[in-house]
Amino acid sequence: MIKLVASDLDGTIIGRNNTIFENNLKAINDMNNKNIDFVICTGKTYPIIKGMCSKFNASYGIFGNGNQIINLRTGEEIYKKLLTDSEINSCIDIARAHNLHIHIYTDNEIISEKELKYMDLRNYKLQQDKHFETSLDISVVDDIKQYLAFNKVNVCKLIISSDSDLSDIKNEIIEKEDISITTIKKYNQYKDNVIDKEYEYLDITPKNINKDTALKILSSHLNVDNNEIMAIGDNLNDLDMVKNSGLGVAVANAYDELKEVAKYTTDNTVEAGGFAEAVYKFIEF
Repeated sequence: MIKLVASDLDGTIIGRNNTIFENNLKAINDMNNKNIDFVICTGKTYPIIKGMCSKFNASYGIFGNGNQIINLRTGEEIYKKLLTDSEINSCIDIARAHNLHIHIYTDNEIISEKELKYMDLRNYKLQQDKHFETSLDISVVDDIKQYLAFNKVNVCKLIISSDSDLSDIKNEIIEKEDISITTIKKYNQYKDNVIDKEYEYLDITPKNINKDTALKILSSHLNVDNNEIMAIGDNLNDLDMVKNSGLGVAVANAYDELKEVAKYTTDNTVEAGGFAEAVYKFIEF
């Protein structure tokens, strides 16, 4: 019996151009009526997605790819882990040495160095959308290191982006710092249509931070067994969560690597309600 459904948002529930298949919202409401906890699991930080949380009527939220867990009913922060100054500075130094784009996420802002260009530009454009009503600030500074030293902010995660392969950069960072890095590639069918650009980026978080670890922390907090959890996703940062959950689901438009570890792949894409398909297939209402 499924007691908790954890799902990614972009590409899993939210389609291109911020479309949401109506049946996805109905499925969430049906779960709530059956007292099944719905958990948002997103790479976005809480301030970015806060305006949408009430729209989805979620019980809990896992944000920043796992660095923060919030009870969305009460506002209680269940868990949080931040990057250290040493980790941040090492990543910035390596990125600068290779002339790569950097931006960071704090508790309430996105800070980009020099210009908005990749995911930072995407978030800026999404913030203009009525679905993303937030108080999040987006700032461009000449020197992120100086900004951090002066403002003493908490850094939830750091992003390094490029138009080319970042494998060597990832290895260089891991050799120096014991942190978690997920590579996200937005090429071909996964192209970023919000900014009409292909690129890849390194999503850098504290050690052992990912959606899967956060979901384990939350399920322990709620006393829910792993075989009572369904996890749904589409991207590589969903891979461990989908692989290790009792019932892991990939939507039809998911990366092939995710489909390979999922126990079920939907017939429908995100735009056609793949999320709802999975909910109604495995939960009896």
